[in-house]
Amino acid sequence: MDATVFESHESTIRGYCRNYPTVFASASNARQVDEDGKSYLDFFAGAGVLNFGHNNPRMKDALIAFLQADGVAHSLDTYTTTKRDFIARFQEVVLEPRGMDHKMQFMGPTGSNAVEAAMKLARLATGRREIVAFSHGFHGMTLGSLAATANHAFRQWAGVPLENIQRLPFETAPGGASALADYAAALRDPSSGMRPPAAFLVEAVQAEGGVNVASKEWLHEVQDLAHEVGALFIIDDIQAGVGRTGGYFSFDGMGLDPDIITLAKGLGGFGTPIAMNLNKPEVDAHWSPGAHTGTFRGQGLSFVAGTVALDYFTDEAFLADVLAKGQQMRDRLESIAAKNPDRGWEVRGRGMMQALDTHDGAFAKRVQQAAFESGLLIGPCGSEGRVIKLIPPLTIPEDDLAAGLDLLEGALASASDAD
Repeated sequence: MDATVFESHESTIRGYCRNYPTVFASASNARQVDEDGKSYLDFFAGAGVLNFGHNNPRMKDALIAFLQADGVAHSLDTYTTTKRDFIARFQEVVLEPRGMDHKMQFMGPTGSNAVEAAMKLARLATGRREIVAFSHGFHGMTLGSLAATANHAFRQWAGVPLENIQRLPFETAPGGASALADYAAALRDPSSGMRPPAAFLVEAVQAEGGVNVASKEWLHEVQDLAHEVGALFIIDDIQAGVGRTGGYFSFDGMGLDPDIITLAKGLGGFGTPIAMNLNKPEVDAHWSPGAHTGTFRGQGLSFVAGTVALDYFTDEAFLADVLAKGQQMRDRLESIAAKNPDRGWEVRGRGMMQALDTHDGAFAKRVQQAAFESGLLIGPCGSEGRVIKLIPPLTIPEDDLAAGLDLLEGALASASDAD
C-alpha cells in the first residue's frame, strides 16, 4: 500500500481512511478490493449512500449510455430530459401510491444542504426562529444543520454559537418518555415564557446517533404537537430512507404526514451526489424563485442512476428480501448478544439497519479494527462511538451477508479476548 501522497498532501481532517488504512482500487456490490488484491465486505456502504451496491450494473449501463449520448451532466436548475424522467418516475413510484402531493425541491448535493433548506423554509413559513431537534440526532455539519446536530464531538468545531434550537430528549433517551408532554404543557401555559417553534425536526431512526428507533406512537405525538402549535413537522430520512428499512421511507405504514421530508445519500443510487426535499405545496409556496439556490441542483448523473434506483421499489420481491435480510442480521446479532450475557449488549434497528450497542466506545473501536483486518468494513456510531452499525448494500448476496456476519462475530471475539 502506498499512502504517501495522501499523508503528504491531504488535509489532516481526513477521517474514514484512518479507520480503513488501505488504498481501494475497485468495488462491486458489497465488496471493495484494495490495490494489493485484498477483498473487503462492505457493511458501511458509504455511510448509507450505496443502498444498491458499488457499481450497480443496471445503473452503470444507464450512465454509460447517458455519457456516450452527451447527456447534460450539469444544468443548475434548467429543464433537462433526465430531470423530467426522474421527477415523473418519483411521482409515479413514491408519491402517487402514498397519496402525497409534495413538491420536489433540489438544492446542493448533500444531506446537510437539504436540512439547511428545510430549516430555512420552516422559519420562512412560520415567521419563527427556534426549531425543536432531539438528543442524539445528526442532521449535518454546516452551521445551521450542525446547530440541530446533538453530538458534541461535531459541534465543538463550529467556532461560533450554534443557536435557535430547542433540544428535547429523543424517545429512547433519558427523559424521553415524558419530555414531549412536559414541553407541550409549557407551550400551553401562557406564563411559561416558552414560545412555539418553527418546526420539529426528527429522524424516525437515528442512524448516526446510535440506531435509535422511534415508535409510531411517539412520532404521532411529535406531529400532533407540531400541528397544535402551528409548527412544521420535518422528518430527516437522509440515511434511513430510500429502502433501508424495508419501505421507501423509514416511516412507511405509520400514517404520518410530514410537512417536509429531507432526502439524500441513497437517492442518487450509484453514489453520485444529490439531495432533495419533499415540501407540502402550501409550505413550498413560501419560496420565491431563486430564494434558495445552489450550483449543483441539476446533477444529471444522479438523475439517471436515481431513476433506475426507483425501479427497485416496483419489485415487491426486492422489498421482501430487504426485510428478510434485515431479520437475518437481527437474529445473528441477538444470538451474539445472548452468547455474551455478562456484556449487556443491546440489539436494535429496523430493516437492513441493525446495530449492536456495546456500551463501550473503546471496545467498539477495537472491534472495527479487528473487523478491518479480517476483511470487513463497519462503522461505529452513537455516543462515544459505542454502537456497531451494520448498513450493507440492500443488494448484498446472501453468501456475502452470512460471511460478513461471521467476520463480525470473529471481530467481537477478538476484541473481547483483548480485554
